[in-house]
Amino acid sequence: MIYLKFIVLLIAFLSSSHGSRVLELSDKFSEVRREGGHWLVMFYAPWCGHCKRLEPIWAHVAQSLFKTNIRVGRVDCTRFSSLAVEFAVNGFPTIKFIKGEEEHTFLGDRTKQDIVNFALRMSGPPVQELTRADSLTTIKGQNHLFFMYVGTQEGPLWDAYYSVATKFQPHGFFYSANTDIAKQHVDLDELPAVFVYKESLHYFYPVESGSLSQDAEHLNTSMYNWINEERFETFPKVTRGNINELMQTKKYIVLVVVEENKLQEVPSEMIEFRDMVESVIRKKRDKYHKNFQFGWTGTPELANSIAMTILPLPYLLVLNSTSHHHHIPEDDPGHLTPEALDLFLERICNQTAATYGGNSLAVKLYRTYFEARTALADMYRGNPVLTIVLFGLPLGFLSLILYSICCSDILDADEEEEPPHEKKE
Repeated sequence: MIYLKFIVLLIAFLSSSHGSRVLELSDKFSEVRREGGHWLVMFYAPWCGHCKRLEPIWAHVAQSLFKTNIRVGRVDCTRFSSLAVEFAVNGFPTIKFIKGEEEHTFLGDRTKQDIVNFALRMSGPPVQELTRADSLTTIKGQNHLFFMYVGTQEGPLWDAYYSVATKFQPHGFFYSANTDIAKQHVDLDELPAVFVYKESLHYFYPVESGSLSQDAEHLNTSMYNWINEERFETFPKVTRGNINELMQTKKYIVLVVVEENKLQEVPSEMIEFRDMVESVIRKKRDKYHKNFQFGWTGTPELANSIAMTILPLPYLLVLNSTSHHHHIPEDDPGHLTPEALDLFLERICNQTAATYGGNSLAVKLYRTYFEARTALADMYRGNPVLTIVLFGLPLGFLSLILYSICCSDILDADEEEEPPHEKKE
């Protein structure tokens, strides 16, 4: 088995010797992965456009992880379909972290830093212990958001924290430190304690009086809900890659819709509107954080798909992550004031705001129709000749076939013979 592993790695090395750190894997990987080691693997198809866009990013990921114990590879699923079946690959590209018999699928944005962070988290224990004070300083410089347990690693709070950290390991960083290290960075009133660090601030898990003596199931549920609510920044960028994770918070998603150009620049008037909405959650976090997750998107198509219409820009959309209904303000969002937004959010909480959409079969069908129509319109605007050829020719052939089938009896019918004329005497 060691010889087999050596041969596979040698072949992978030779195939990537042109400069890329990415290892080309074959069907032998099914046996090699059981030998141990940490693997970050991209399952792809050569014809997939998303896979082609990921290729340069994947090369940078491999370069970033080259000096770690994580090997970065990729599998052509058109050649080695058995691996796609073994790892339950249903779409391309699929990114998985594989360690022995364990495998974890990456569900975040396909950016270099997000993929690298995912691999680093999965290569270590669910909770990483800090033993030096300067380690915490380094982590604060590297990560904008992480969770920390302070105290001795025993008792119900530690058990709940470790259990929830195991579940959320693919999505966030979890650390532990003793009291002396933590006190150099944060004021601690009670121990043990759990806090989240984000945007240079510390927010503590609310340990209610007597809660540590309650049953473990109740504490686990409370810890899970708190971490699930706090694992995003106050005002993150929302994309197709992370919106499903944001929906897991079970909050209302307050989405500011603007448009970015290819350089990720936003027009000044849209920035002003986005900043206005952000100021509301910054100033009134205690009021809205429990029920609302604020964010913004530079991809109007994402919001158009939710609203099932072409939205003017800038715009404001509030999505109910449990029922999939959405709310829109009655006033023109471009002239929305903080006071009007505050009133609008209160009406949503009171369930007096108008609701649209939902998750019924009729809505799903209409959303599918809307997305297909929008995609076709975008294709036509981009290349009208190609669009006509792609869709016009098949429709023309189909029409000809249907015409031939429906009219074949008429075309093949024999002319009726005229009755014989009687001779007159």
